[in-house]
Amino acid sequence: MFFRCGWGFSGLTMCTVFGFQSLLTVILLLMCTCAYILSLAPGLLDRNKTGLLGIFWKCARIGERKSPSVAVCCT
Repeated sequence: MFFRCGWGFSGLTMCTVFGFQSLLTVILLLMCTCAYILSLAPGLLDRNKTGLLGIFWKCARIGERKSPSVAVCCT
């Protein structure tokens, strides 16, 4: 289920936007996309190793090093 909302005593409660499988899919696609971008243009992600944009560099490193595991999870 994509959206799961409910009514509580204080009105509408928080909604679950993603299920676990959808969240896992988004994370895996992010890792694969970052690893692909790093293979095409390494300077683009390598200059942002820290800070908020460092998340993409870390996802690219995980996607490179754990590529067999990521491929199994994608299937």
